[in-house]
Amino acid sequence: MRILLLSDIHGNLPALLAIDRFFAEMPFDAICNCGDSTVYAPFPNETLQWLQDKKVLSILGNTDQKVITLLQGQTFKKPHDEEKRMMYRSTVEALNEQNKNYLRSLADSQVIALADITIGLFHGSPDHPRELLFAHTPDSRFLELSQPSKYRIIVTGHSHSPYHKHIDATHFINPGSAGRMFDGNPEASCATLTLATEHIEVELHRIPYPVEEVVTALRQQQLPEIYSDMFRQGRKLN
Repeated sequence: MRILLLSDIHGNLPALLAIDRFFAEMPFDAICNCGDSTVYAPFPNETLQWLQDKKVLSILGNTDQKVITLLQGQTFKKPHDEEKRMMYRSTVEALNEQNKNYLRSLADSQVIALADITIGLFHGSPDHPRELLFAHTPDSRFLELSQPSKYRIIVTGHSHSPYHKHIDATHFINPGSAGRMFDGNPEASCATLTLATEHIEVELHRIPYPVEEVVTALRQQQLPEIYSDMFRQGRKLN
């Protein structure tokens, strides 16, 4: 069984389509997405439609939760930065009814129960949806998370930090950000998971995509210029 692992797409359709093209000759049995599918790149409807068309098993991330908060007519305290808040408002204003309902239908975690392997999908960690687990997070923290775990594989996002760690009896995987990496490399990040009898194989991938398509759309929608710089540089600048 081959599974494509995604997270933190952040409305970046050009990156998503580049991933799709990269694996066109290697079909997957399933695609899983650990949330933050919306906000920051200006293609929310197209991104959510792709997830539905591909029957992706998706969960909510913190940006998605804030979008839902705005859709409910409420507000939030953070982020305070007006440039960031503008990106949330632009997403909410753009979403069509189908995609609003799709976003509202998602849970904040999912379990995939296979014959002898259980996979847990979380945005931050099994302990908290906003816990940041990085490649450099001490193994002792992963060990704490593995000991009470009922999962053979735990897939998370949120930190935009790709890694695969085999701690105790648990595989921890973060595919990185498909749409908005922060490590100075703007290429899309994802992972592939291959499952066979008594065998688990994980491969991390970086895939180039047409960043200027994102920049052009940001400018056409008169969104803050700093986001053009961030997508070009592959860095978080605010």
